[in-house]
Amino acid sequence: MTNIKDIALHCGVAISTVSRVLNDHPDVSEETREKVLRAVQELHYIPNNSARNLVRTTSDSIALLVKGVNNPFFSKIIKAIEREITLRGYTLELHHMDTSEDELRIGAQLANDRKLIGILFLGGRFNYSPEEIALINVPSVFCTYTNTFGNLDAGSYSSVAIDDKQAARDAVETLVSLGHRRIAILTDNDSDDSISEPRFQGYKDSLATHGIPYDPNLVACTGTFSDMRAIYDATSRLIARDDTFTAIFAIADLMAIAAIKALNDHGKRVPENCSVVAIDGLELSEYTLPTLTTLVQPAEEMGLVCAKTIIELIKHPGKNRQFTFHTVLRPGGSVGRLNA
Repeated sequence: MTNIKDIALHCGVAISTVSRVLNDHPDVSEETREKVLRAVQELHYIPNNSARNLVRTTSDSIALLVKGVNNPFFSKIIKAIEREITLRGYTLELHHMDTSEDELRIGAQLANDRKLIGILFLGGRFNYSPEEIALINVPSVFCTYTNTFGNLDAGSYSSVAIDDKQAARDAVETLVSLGHRRIAILTDNDSDDSISEPRFQGYKDSLATHGIPYDPNLVACTGTFSDMRAIYDATSRLIARDDTFTAIFAIADLMAIAAIKALNDHGKRVPENCSVVAIDGLELSEYTLPTLTTLVQPAEEMGLVCAKTIIELIKHPGKNRQFTFHTVLRPGGSVGRLNA
């Protein structure tokens, strides 16, 4: 098993230098730090965080609180966070919670009970108040969060996310550019103070931009992001209610996958009779038939920035920042030009 001496020999540095890097001490050049961290990965060194904790008087634990355990999009973000946190010599505690639970109150309790030095929140609502944020007494970063419906000062929180409203506009724009005007939407909820609402608003904005009337009959609320049966049933009800639509914008890849199954079962072939586009970029959606056209979120990069940001906040509390990433269209076989 690789030890700290092996890392030092590989890099041509002193054992004490490797130790300073692993313990995130500031008195190491960035070049040396990166060299040591690369060696840690290449040699598959696993820091013995448990042993270090026995001699430390303070915790080195950072919690990752995940709201929405069944969301497959989160997996790449979690892996990227875990890898970077571990490489930097900290301990990551992974906690899952139900979508009905209050992430801030649970986070505040965890911070006190577990003596955490930082918390990462993955998933959650978009309407935090200053009073709620004040409950968290350790550095924190909110991943996939935007202050869309809250009234937070930019200096009071750090976040990493995409522009959900713009991603939805881009998805609808893809369909409009192919001649579609009867465009339905599959959404979890059209007013949930979370990720569904800005994507729903982006859908409406894009319709308005192109002079397409908004039709509430073309809105299908699934009540879920991951229950495939519920999404299938919601799509079936949409077809029964109004089958004049020629395209569907699903606000998440899993919704699109279930919708394609429902469309096919009701005699609507994709993309010949109905085009489907979504947001996420799940690997799974590359293996559907047809492959899904989707706007890809840079999940690994988002996770890496989350981890680096929380570590920076632990070192320099109060230096809050908001990072916004862009989605990229991944063409597939689920969209086609509308036949006049």
